[in-house]
Amino acid sequence: MFKKLKFIIYTRPFIVFVYYFIQIYSLTFKLRIVNEKRWRDILKQGKPVLICIWHQQFFAAIRHFKTYSKFNPGLMISQSRDGELIAGVANRSGWHTLRGSSSRGGKIAMEGMIDHLKTYRFGAHILDGPTGPMGKVKAGVIKMARESSAIVVPMYTHAEHAWFFNSWDRFMLPKPFSKVVLTFGDAMHLALDGTSDDFEAQRQCLEKTMLPGLIRKNPDTRKIALP
Repeated sequence: MFKKLKFIIYTRPFIVFVYYFIQIYSLTFKLRIVNEKRWRDILKQGKPVLICIWHQQFFAAIRHFKTYSKFNPGLMISQSRDGELIAGVANRSGWHTLRGSSSRGGKIAMEGMIDHLKTYRFGAHILDGPTGPMGKVKAGVIKMARESSAIVVPMYTHAEHAWFFNSWDRFMLPKPFSKVVLTFGDAMHLALDGTSDDFEAQRQCLEKTMLPGLIRKNPDTRKIALP
C-alpha cells in the first residue's frame, strides 16, 4: 500500500494537483514584498541576479516567484524523488530547473546553472538544500555567482502565524490567511580573484549575512511531525 502511494505521489497528475493546491493555498496569504525594486533595477541594467534563500523558507515565496516567469528564471533542484515533485511544481510556475546536488549530478547542474545565468541573467538558489545542515551555506553558490558575474541578493520570508515541521530545516508552512512578508536584502557582488582563501571568506560572509533571517525558535507555533 505504501509503495503504491509513493508511486502516485510522483506521477504527473499528482504534480499538477500539488501545483494548483499550492497556488490556491498561497492566495490566502496577506503578502507584502519589501525591497524588491533595488535588485530589479540591477536586472534592468543587464547584470545577472541570483536570489538566495534558506530551504526552510522557500514555500512562502512560491506564489510570488511565479511572477518572475517572464525573466526565464533558473533553479537548481536535486535529482531525488522529492526533487522530482518540487521540479514539477517549479516548471509549471515558469522556472527552468537544473537537476543535481552536491551528492548527485551536481557538477553538470552547476555548469548548467552558470550558463543559464550568463544567458538569461536571473535565477534563485536554496543555500542549504536539499539535506542541510540547516543554516550552512554550501560552496556552490559562490562558484555560481563568481563565474557568472551574478549579483547575489539575500531573501527572507516570515509569516505572522506558521507551522514548523519536525525536519532538519524546521520547514516553515504559513497558516492560511496569515500575514507573510518577503524581504530582499542588500545586493552582494562576489568578485572573482581565483584564491581559495577569498572563496571561503565570501562563503562565510554570505552565511553570516543570512543567518539572522533563519527562524530557529517560534513559541507561537507548534511543530508538525514528519512520518
